[in-house]
Amino acid sequence: MSSTAGIQLQTPRRRLAETVELLSSMRFAISLLTVIAIASIIGTVLKQNEPMPNYVNQFGPFWFEVFSKLSLYAVYSAWWFLLIMGFLIVSTSLCILRNTPKMFRDMRSWRENVRETSLRNFHHKTEWLAPLVRTALAQQTAERLAHAGYGTRIVEKEGGTLVAAKKGAGTRFGYVFAHSAIVIICLGGMLDSNLPIRFQEWAFGKTPFAGSGLISDIPKQHRLGVYNPTFRGNTQISEGQASDVAILPQQNGVLVQELPVTIKLDKFIIDFYSTGMPKLFASEVHVQDKETGKIFPATIKVNEPLIYKGLAIYQSSFEDGGSKLKLTGFPMTGNDTASFALSGEVNDSTVLKRGSDEYTVEWTGFRPFNVENVGSNDPRAVQKGETLEQQFARSLQKHTGSAAKNANNKDLKNVGPSVQYKLRDKAGQAREFLNYMQPVTVDGFPFYLSGVRANPSDNFSFLRIPADDEHGVKDWMRLRAALHNPALRAEAAARYARRAVPANSSTPNLAVQLEQSALKGLTIFAGEGRDQGGFMAVMRFLEKLPESERETAAKIYMKLLNGTMWELWQLARNTDGMEPAAPTEQHAQWLQLATNALADSVFYGAPVYLQLDDYTEVKASVLQITRSPGKTVVYIGCLLLVLGVFAMFYIRERRIWVWVRDDGAGAHALMAMSTQRKTLDFEHEFNDLKAKLPQSA
Repeated sequence: MSSTAGIQLQTPRRRLAETVELLSSMRFAISLLTVIAIASIIGTVLKQNEPMPNYVNQFGPFWFEVFSKLSLYAVYSAWWFLLIMGFLIVSTSLCILRNTPKMFRDMRSWRENVRETSLRNFHHKTEWLAPLVRTALAQQTAERLAHAGYGTRIVEKEGGTLVAAKKGAGTRFGYVFAHSAIVIICLGGMLDSNLPIRFQEWAFGKTPFAGSGLISDIPKQHRLGVYNPTFRGNTQISEGQASDVAILPQQNGVLVQELPVTIKLDKFIIDFYSTGMPKLFASEVHVQDKETGKIFPATIKVNEPLIYKGLAIYQSSFEDGGSKLKLTGFPMTGNDTASFALSGEVNDSTVLKRGSDEYTVEWTGFRPFNVENVGSNDPRAVQKGETLEQQFARSLQKHTGSAAKNANNKDLKNVGPSVQYKLRDKAGQAREFLNYMQPVTVDGFPFYLSGVRANPSDNFSFLRIPADDEHGVKDWMRLRAALHNPALRAEAAARYARRAVPANSSTPNLAVQLEQSALKGLTIFAGEGRDQGGFMAVMRFLEKLPESERETAAKIYMKLLNGTMWELWQLARNTDGMEPAAPTEQHAQWLQLATNALADSVFYGAPVYLQLDDYTEVKASVLQITRSPGKTVVYIGCLLLVLGVFAMFYIRERRIWVWVRDDGAGAHALMAMSTQRKTLDFEHEFNDLKAKLPQSA
C-alpha cells in the first residue's frame, strides 16, 4: 500500500517536472521565437489597424473574414500573439532560474578535483623541470599567471601542489544578460500593448464608439481615464482650437482617451519642396496641465516630439481644419444656364437642391496650391497618319483621360488651389470630384480641370473645360445649354445649311437635306433620347453603316458637327446678349476643345459643376500622443542584450591547472589548459604561456 501511494504521489511530481523541463527547454523557446518571427513578418507586410472597409476592398469578403478570425489586422494585440509572448516569458524565466545558479557556482568554482593523470589527457599540455622546491615553483607559477591576468589559487594535494587559474569566467554573464533581455523586452512590449485597454473593456464595460457626432457628446463608456497606463492615439486640432483628448482606433470603432493636458494650436507651419512634397511641418502650441494649471509654449516638429509627464506628443501629419469656401455652381444637365452661389466648409456638408432632386455636398478637402503633372493627356489629339475613326476609338478608350495614364510625364507645375468634395444623392450613391480654382495650361491652351471618380481606390479622370476670352467657363456653359435646347439646335442646323448652300443653288433640295443631316448629327451628339451622347453615340451610329463607308461618313460627320457647333455657339452668345465670336484661329481651337469637353461631359455624372471662387484657409495639425511605460523597459532590455551578446562572443573562458611535485633536487610541473571555444588566439596564448612559465627567474 505504501509503495502504491508513493507511486501515485510521484506521478504528479513527475508530470510537473516534465512540464517544467519542456517549458524551459531550448527547442520550446526556439519554436515560440519562430512563431513570433512569422507573426512579425505578417504584421510588417500587412498594414495594421486600418479601417475594416479597406481590408474588404483588398481581400474580398471571404478572405476578409478568414484574416479577421485570425486577428491579422492587429497582430501585435491579438490574443494568440500575447499568449505566445507570455509563454516565451515563462519559458525564458524558467530557463534562467534553472541554469543561473549552476553558472554562478561554476564561475566561483576552481575545479580543484583534478589529478595529475587526468591532466595528461588534455590536448593542450606541457611539462618542465625547475631547480626549485615544489612550493617555490608553485608560487612562481601562480605569480606569472596572475601577471597574465588570471585569477589563481594554490591547493595542496596528496603528492603535489595544484595551481588552479581561471580567466574570462564573466562570459557566463552573457548568457544571463541575453536571456534576461528577452524577458525584459517581452515584458516591455506587453506593457505597451492593449492589454490594459482590454482589461478596462472587460472589467469596467468600456466599448468602442461606432457612431458619429461631436467628441464632447460621446458617452462615458467609450472614454478611457487620464490614468490609463498605456495608449497610442491621434488628435486633430485646427488653428486657434484646443483638444484634451486623443482618438484610439479600434476594429469596430474608436475609444476616446482623456489627456492630462489641454493642447491649443496657435499656428501650423508648413513648407514644401518644389515637387509639392512637404519639407517641414511644425505646430506651435500652448500646453496647459489640468492638474496644476501650468501653461507653457512649445513647438512640435517631425522627429522632435514634446515629452511631458510620461506623454510623448509627435507631429504626425496635417489636414484641413475647416477652410471656408465660396463657389459658383453651373448646371450640367438640360438647357438651364442660370448659375448660383454656394458656400461650404471643409469637413462639413451643404444641401444642394436641383428641381425636385436633393443632393448633399460633402466637403472633404482643400489645398491652397498643387504641384501637378500638366503634360498633355488629351486622347483626341490627332496623330500623324491616323484616321478620324481611329481617333474616335482612341478617344473612347481613354474617355476623359485618367491622370494615371501619363505617369511618366514629369511636367510639374503649381496649378493653384483645389477643392475636393463628394456629391451624394438621396439613395446614398456618391461620386467624388476634384476641381481646380485656376485654369491650367496644357499644350498651350488654358483648361479648367474637374476630376471625377466613382470609387476612392480609382484615379481621377479629368474633364477639361477650355477657358473662354474672359478666362472663365461661362462660354462653355452657354454652349452646353444650347446643345440641349432643341430649338437652338434646329436654328443652328438651318443657319449652317444656308451658309453652306447658296440661295441661288441649282439643287434647292440640297439645303434641306444638309439641314436635316446637320440636325440629326447634332442631336446624336447631344444624346437626346435613350442614347448618352458624345463620341460614343457617334461611334454607335457609324457602326450601323457598312465598314467600307465608315471613314467617309466620319469625315462628313465631323465637318457637319464643326459647322453646326460654330453656329450653335453664336446663337448661345446671342441669347445672352453678347456679340458674335470673331472667326479667328484661336476661337476655332477653343470650339474644337469645347466640343471635346462636351463629349467627355457625358461621363461627368453630376448635375452641377462647382467652380471655386474664394476661400479662407484654416489649417489643422494631426498629433500622435503616446504613453509608453514599456519603452524604458525595452531600452534596458536592449542594453542587456547588447552586453550579453558581447560577453558571449568576446569574453572567452580559459582555465589552467599546473600540477607541481618534487623531482629529485628540483620540482616537476605539468600544465594543462582548456577553453570552451578553441580559436587562434587561444593557440597563441597557450604557446606563449608554454614558453614563459618554464623560464628561470
